[in-house]
Amino acid sequence: MIKVLFNDSCPICSKEINHYKSLDNNINWIDINDLNVACKISGKNHRELLRRLHVIKDDKIYSGVKAFIIMWLNIPKYIWIAKIVSLPIIYHISVVLYEIIAFFLFQINKYQLNEKR
Repeated sequence: MIKVLFNDSCPICSKEINHYKSLDNNINWIDINDLNVACKISGKNHRELLRRLHVIKDDKIYSGVKAFIIMWLNIPKYIWIAKIVSLPIIYHISVVLYEIIAFFLFQINKYQLNEKR
């Protein structure tokens, strides 16, 4: 079973993750805002967790597009997306697009860093 660390306080992030949660999957969903759990199991600080989606598989942590690919591979309905995004050219384009989107989502949600202190 993989663990997906996501920001449940982000309206955009939580909407997407809630969709995935509603589908057939064998995933342990962990809200990064439970800092005691999220930081301990990931070895990441709150800022790092807030910046990107993270997945833990076989005691190894993945972030960004790699994390999405692993997550999609564990949701039968989305395996096909994981395979497409894994293709070299599409993967590299996806990384750039993800980093742009993740940057803006971080800017929108970085106020949470002050709330958790």
